[in-house]
Amino acid sequence: MGRLQAPVISPGFQLNDPAVSITGGSVTPTRMDSRAASKRKQTLMSLLDALNELKNEEDFDYGGAKQSLSVEVDEGPTIDDHLQSAGAETFNKFQKRINNLDRELRNFANASRQLGSSVGILSSSFHLRERLARVLFLFRENAAGLFPRKVSRQPIEVPVNQDAHKMRHRKARRRVPPHTARPVVMEKLDAEDFPYQLSELARDVTNFLKSLNEFPEFTDEALDHSISLFEGDLKYWASCLRTYEGQFRFPSVQRYLHDITSEMEEHLDTITSSLTVFLEVGIPTIRFAQKHGAANLLNLTTVATFFSAVTATTLQFSYNQTGTKLSDGVNGFWFCSLVFSIASAVNSLLGLTWKQAMYRSPGHRVPWWVLIWIKRSPLIFLVVSVAAFSIGLCMFAYSSNQHLVTSTLTTIFTAFSSFGLMAVSAWFAFERWTFTRHRGKKWLMDVLAEIRSEIYRIPLVRWIRKVPKKHAKKVGGGLRRASTSLSRVASRMSTSGKAMAQEKSECGGDSPVHVNSRLEGMPVTPLSLSTPLPSPTSEIPQTLAAPSMFPAPSLSVVSDNGTESAVTETGPVTTPAKSRWTSAVKTVMMLRTTSANVSNNPLTAFSPAPRRQRTSSTNVSSGVGDSRGAPRQGTDQLVAVRGNRLHALVPALKNLEPTQELLPHVALVRHLQFSPNGKFLATCSWDRTCQIFNVGESFTVHRILAHPQGFVGQVAWSPTGNLLLTKMNRGVKVWATESGVCTKTIDRHRAVQSVTWCPGGEAFMSVEESGVTKLDLNGKVLDSCHFDSMKLHDVAVTPDNARILCVATLLSSADGLQPRKSRAEKQIIVYNLEEKEIENQVPVLNDVRDITLAKNGTMALVSYENKAPPQLWRVDHIKPRPGEAHEKSRLSLQQTYMPRTPVDFAGPSYFGGKDDQLVLCAGKAGDINIWERDTALLLHHIRAQDLDGDLTCIAWNHDALMFCTGSHDGAVRIWTTRPSSAEEQEDSATNGHSQRHQSVSQSFLSESGTLHRSESPTQEDFDSKDPRDERTPRSSTEDRGDRRTILFTPAPQRLVS
Repeated sequence: MGRLQAPVISPGFQLNDPAVSITGGSVTPTRMDSRAASKRKQTLMSLLDALNELKNEEDFDYGGAKQSLSVEVDEGPTIDDHLQSAGAETFNKFQKRINNLDRELRNFANASRQLGSSVGILSSSFHLRERLARVLFLFRENAAGLFPRKVSRQPIEVPVNQDAHKMRHRKARRRVPPHTARPVVMEKLDAEDFPYQLSELARDVTNFLKSLNEFPEFTDEALDHSISLFEGDLKYWASCLRTYEGQFRFPSVQRYLHDITSEMEEHLDTITSSLTVFLEVGIPTIRFAQKHGAANLLNLTTVATFFSAVTATTLQFSYNQTGTKLSDGVNGFWFCSLVFSIASAVNSLLGLTWKQAMYRSPGHRVPWWVLIWIKRSPLIFLVVSVAAFSIGLCMFAYSSNQHLVTSTLTTIFTAFSSFGLMAVSAWFAFERWTFTRHRGKKWLMDVLAEIRSEIYRIPLVRWIRKVPKKHAKKVGGGLRRASTSLSRVASRMSTSGKAMAQEKSECGGDSPVHVNSRLEGMPVTPLSLSTPLPSPTSEIPQTLAAPSMFPAPSLSVVSDNGTESAVTETGPVTTPAKSRWTSAVKTVMMLRTTSANVSNNPLTAFSPAPRRQRTSSTNVSSGVGDSRGAPRQGTDQLVAVRGNRLHALVPALKNLEPTQELLPHVALVRHLQFSPNGKFLATCSWDRTCQIFNVGESFTVHRILAHPQGFVGQVAWSPTGNLLLTKMNRGVKVWATESGVCTKTIDRHRAVQSVTWCPGGEAFMSVEESGVTKLDLNGKVLDSCHFDSMKLHDVAVTPDNARILCVATLLSSADGLQPRKSRAEKQIIVYNLEEKEIENQVPVLNDVRDITLAKNGTMALVSYENKAPPQLWRVDHIKPRPGEAHEKSRLSLQQTYMPRTPVDFAGPSYFGGKDDQLVLCAGKAGDINIWERDTALLLHHIRAQDLDGDLTCIAWNHDALMFCTGSHDGAVRIWTTRPSSAEEQEDSATNGHSQRHQSVSQSFLSESGTLHRSESPTQEDFDSKDPRDERTPRSSTEDRGDRRTILFTPAPQRLVS
């Protein structure tokens, strides 16, 4: 290749150097000696040769040598490109929602021009649109700083003539602001203005809501509620962001601001849809109500004008009558009536004009006396005018010497009509007062009922109501008893008179003996009831029944001449008191019978009960990216670098498979962890047990640690591995690894969130609600630190034991505010244990779960809940500024580990590999992802279909290429690589077995020594071996990668603290 002919400027040259002149695109030395010129020429020539060699290396094909040094690269999007695209897509969605809200505000302002007094809503909507434009500008600048390749910065529109722009701005203040053109940002906004702009946006939103409430004709509760929620969240975000003053250029704070846009999207959508409904329904309703109000004012004006004419006509008959008190009073009242009627007519026209004026001020910007004079004075003046005219009319009837009847009737009817007018006017006034005070929650009748009950509670009123009423009851009871006695005496006297008359009539006729004698010897006919109705007292007890209440049956008797004579049976005599008692009993019995029939009705007894339908909620994926748009982050994307250390690691990761399956628990496996030396594995479960396994080719149970007092949520190995901590709800237990003895049970008064060992192993940290407590192995408190308005979840201690890293949820902002609808802010905190101060705090929006430090203490792995991917944060040490005594630490985001598809992560993520070069995490559905720590490249992915059961946690063994997973069914799977083929053949020849079924299970004995679990072993496994014999050695057979391990060990000892 020929040499490049482009001009090259060496690093030693300066454009303003007097020894250099640039002419025609070439660099010509003018003043230098020959030695310096030759040296620089050689430098330029060497640089050109190096460029040519690099170009030749790119064109030359290395063939197999090149392939042996690197991994083939696939032409696909990189991880950074995917993050850039996802971030740009999120910002574009936010910008679209801002534009939709701006369009709805513009349409709403244009539609409000048809309404009276619309200047308030026009002004508030325009100011709100201006604020939204500024907020969008700030979020665009923030997104452009995070995703420069996908989001461009917005240019600032600056007028050519600044003075002319200022003059136009001053003139625009005097006119109604334009509401059609979209507001633009004229000034440069800084990222430090975020808290101020968000708080001002909350104020503009509040003013817009007040302007909407100026129209009492229509109220949209959904719009009011959505705007109030948005206002509360804006104030909360502004209060939280004031904590990070001076840090808005940091990438961590920029990412938090970018995440806020996703929270604002739901608010913007709700307000936009509510504004659309208000525009379609509310505007026509308000227009109709305003037209109706205008018609009422016109009617009021007409009535007042007519009444003033009547008053003026009537004055013609009385204005010349003077000299007497009555005549002077008549003229005075009628002249006052004329004045108030004219004032009512004029004020009605004034109120009509003021309400229909577009330029009038909003109600909250007008003095109260102006509103009362314009809105209430017309009706009040008309009422006063009518009352004055009525009083004058009564006096005129007497002053004109009318007849007494005429004067009296005029006075009575005038008083009656005036009283009704004043009562209704007072009712209207108090209704308005009640609505203003209670905001529609109570009505005037409710208020009057409360006042009446308060009056009844007064002792004097209570005595007046009780004592006379009691005496009145006594008097009334005595009168009733006297009347009852008199009625009884009268009834008895009438009954005795009737009986005497009947005896006299019987003495004149046939006696009963004669009747009986006549009946003898004659044919007897059956006795028949003249009224064959069933007796209604058949179901009533005999002590309560009154036979006299029903007609007595009559008997038909045939006489000698063939005629029938009726003989009626006479019952006991009934008094009025007995009649009332019998009627009451009959009514009760009929009601009881009716209720029994209703309860026995099959239509009502077996009527279906109302069903409660189950409503389903939509699951919205919160993961970033999609399976279709996500990049392929496998080994195909490894960069072709000479001597890549991951080239040999990728095949080993792909060979990882579950080689053993343990069943240590009968409930969900909550947490598991390998010891630092890799010799033990500790697991804990919700079955209140913790088990320690010996790590080897076949895992064996070392100890079973029982916790009868509560559930075990975490295990933590000491740095040396000789002690084990188990966390309970309100306590921590310290166990000796070898003996399995609980050396100490430390009870705490607050809930324990997590525990972490100090680097020296002499103490540990206990995270308890809003504080961290340092305890020794005996439970003595060595140190503590408290974080206000925070709830801590986990903590990690740096190797120098000088700082702790915490993850927490913010309970309230510095101003005491809480979110109304959005998620609460979370923080990652660096706390200095020596200085007792927070050195750095980073805001995040996802729900934090766990934080883990790498061995060197410079990298922190933060795990989140749900579908938020884990992140790697670097701990940087900043030199102290002038005036500061010590250096400070600051967190900076290094990597975000994105899976291929959105995954609902289970448990904390872990560092793995040599020197913590790997990051692995598990998904609840069974996915396992392993990334390279520094580049965030996905090295290996295990699909969920390859596993049975949901995963709950994962742990890596730093002493070997091995990790384990826990699941909901209590199983623990050990993942490692298979031995080589040579070892398999040697083991097969030694054991003498030819074939085995495919199995990766382990069986061990329970406390009683019986076989606990096995995956259908063959008969060869048990030839000449007793599975219950505790001295039987271990037997292992393999066949080309498939191996079955049958393990017989002594029964483990169950230890209870």
